[in-house]
Amino acid sequence: MDITQLAAEEAHNPVLPVWSEVILGLIVFGIVLFLVAKLVVPNFEKAYAERTAAIEGGMKEAAQAQEEAKAALEQYNAQLAEARHEAARIREEAREQGAQITAELRTQAQDEAQRIVSAAHQQIEAERAQAVQSLRREVGQLSTELASRIVGESLEDEARQRRTVERFIVDLEGSSNGSAN
Repeated sequence: MDITQLAAEEAHNPVLPVWSEVILGLIVFGIVLFLVAKLVVPNFEKAYAERTAAIEGGMKEAAQAQEEAKAALEQYNAQLAEARHEAARIREEAREQGAQITAELRTQAQDEAQRIVSAAHQQIEAERAQAVQSLRREVGQLSTELASRIVGESLEDEARQRRTVERFIVDLEGSSNGSAN
């Protein structure tokens, strides 16, 4: 080793910094700091603001969606209650209509039964009248034959026969009414 080298090494103390390096380091650090502050920090701030806005927007959207869901649930519950009320009203109307139909059917059945009974009475009355008329005719013929045999004269004349039969029936009815009273 050279003496000059040794003297240069002794002149520089390793504990003390070299001032030229410190100044150069400070200048480079200032430039890097300036570049970071001008180029990188605004991008970070912009990304941070966008992220904050997205998070806040997402929270607002979530709150809005929650409110919409709550409103939809309330609307659904209201519609469900209305549907239940409508179903109850329809059931009640159906019961009333069923009772009305049953009453109408009963009335129709009673009317039909009354009509059938009335028709039966009319038919019975017609048959009774026909039977009475048939009996009168037979009784008239029998009485005419009997009267002809008793009287001994012919009652073949129709007009005479009719008068005799009618007189006989009137006498017969008079005697049956008199004995009944």
